[in-house]
Amino acid sequence: MAEQRADRPGEHAGGAENESLLTVLLALAANLGIAIAKIVAAVATGSASMAAEAAHSIADTFNEVLLMVGLRRSGRPADRRHPLGYGKERYIWTLLVAVAIFGMGALFAFYQGFQTLVRHHGNEADPLVGYCVLAVSLVLEAISWRQALRQVRAAAHAEDLPLTAYIRRTDEPTAISVLLEDSAALIGLLLAFAGLGLHQLTGSAAWDGAGSVLIGVLLTAVALVLGRINLNLLIGSQADPRVVADVRARLAAAPEVEWVVDLVTMTVGADRVLVCARLDFRDALTAGDVERACVRMGRELREAHDEIDEIFLEPVPRDDPELRERVIARYGRPLPPEQSGTG
Repeated sequence: MAEQRADRPGEHAGGAENESLLTVLLALAANLGIAIAKIVAAVATGSASMAAEAAHSIADTFNEVLLMVGLRRSGRPADRRHPLGYGKERYIWTLLVAVAIFGMGALFAFYQGFQTLVRHHGNEADPLVGYCVLAVSLVLEAISWRQALRQVRAAAHAEDLPLTAYIRRTDEPTAISVLLEDSAALIGLLLAFAGLGLHQLTGSAAWDGAGSVLIGVLLTAVALVLGRINLNLLIGSQADPRVVADVRARLAAAPEVEWVVDLVTMTVGADRVLVCARLDFRDALTAGDVERACVRMGRELREAHDEIDEIFLEPVPRDDPELRERVIARYGRPLPPEQSGTG
């Protein structure tokens, strides 16, 4: 087997790292200030919705710290024990963010909400301080949200993808995490506003409790979405289908290659892709010809796609029945003769 190794990820990775760090730092500063203000307001008003929002902001502040740790640790270079690098560690820390959102935010919001609904009463203190804190929080959260949205939109534009498609395909979950957190925070603030206002207008604390429960539902939904994104990345997802198609086309077009028998790609970190291909080379080639062809094809693939990190190219016969069976089993169905055995 001939193997080509890149010494580092793509050229654009450093810029993306810096942008992600700025997004996380801005969110951390905003959430820390908001959390302190909400705690004071929750104590002053006795509002269940405000208490739920305070827990939400505490969880978000803790989450930004987790994201910063993930950014730093996942950027370490490959070594003997981890030859493919530490890129996937970022997904573990972001998955912990999803757990924290549910465990620290959603469960507390459910507890506060149901407790208020069962008791049917709450603190009748003047909610003015609550309104003021919520208004300031909306401004600060909007600033953080705008930065996260700007980064995600720019990344989607660079990938020539719609925003929703980029969120589904991205291998960089940090900015997505901040965007989802801040989006949930903005909606949660509106729910808290509604809970406080309806409580004041009707005199019934049930509205405040309902607002807290809805905040819990919102945070649970965000936690599930984040968890699903990072679970797929941790399992090992295929590279962008456009990259896969281009890699297959380039390998098939090489003059030394008769058949692309199998092609496997996997995301191993943000902007880092592993490529493994089994190729049927022309029988007239010498071993030296195959080695030089592998070196050239590896170089061309990395020049075409700077996110490609590791490349493994293996010469195989395309008519091997065991190999053919394994490839067909992976893709779940027999492939057309002209594509048989290709990924």
